[in-house]
Amino acid sequence: MISKAINKYIRRTPRKVNAVLTAIRGKKVDYAFMLLKNLNKAAKTEVSKTLKSAVSNAYEKGFTDTDKIVISEAYSTEGPIFKRFKARAMGRATKRYKRTSHITIILKEEVN
Repeated sequence: MISKAINKYIRRTPRKVNAVLTAIRGKKVDYAFMLLKNLNKAAKTEVSKTLKSAVSNAYEKGFTDTDKIVISEAYSTEGPIFKRFKARAMGRATKRYKRTSHITIILKEEVN
């Protein structure tokens, strides 16, 4: 493990964030940034911020060659859930769950 970045309390569901993370898992960092730029998902902004933070952490540790850095782990876990109510017909109400997620990206050095 070269570096790790965690972005917490993202206002997207973990299921939607994991769809973006599976696209970049196992890829090189430069290719992952290009893929995130062209992806048509809303969660790509939060994932790219987290990936940028992980690459910055790697630079701080002395790993400056991004051609050798690979995303080894990228996953999203469930954060706290905001529970709200929405008004329905005849004075009733239904529950609404506003889910949050925590994004974790771990980088490692590619072994040739």
